[in-house]
Amino acid sequence: MTNEKQMAIFAGQKIRRIWDDKEEKWYFSVVDVVAVLTESPNPTDYLKKLRKRDSNLGGYLGTIVPR
Repeated sequence: MTNEKQMAIFAGQKIRRIWDDKEEKWYFSVVDVVAVLTESPNPTDYLKKLRKRDSNLGGYLGTIVPR
């Protein structure tokens, strides 16, 4: 991945992202996306609870790394 990090703006809020040169696609911060979509005061906890409730989703998201 390159060092090209940019902020995307969605619904007036910032979402961290990074460009991968090899795959030629953007990767976005799941925590930031959840924060915007759910308006949760603690999106990290929201994701942890979601992973516990849905094992398939938990496997897909992998390890959640705190900010």
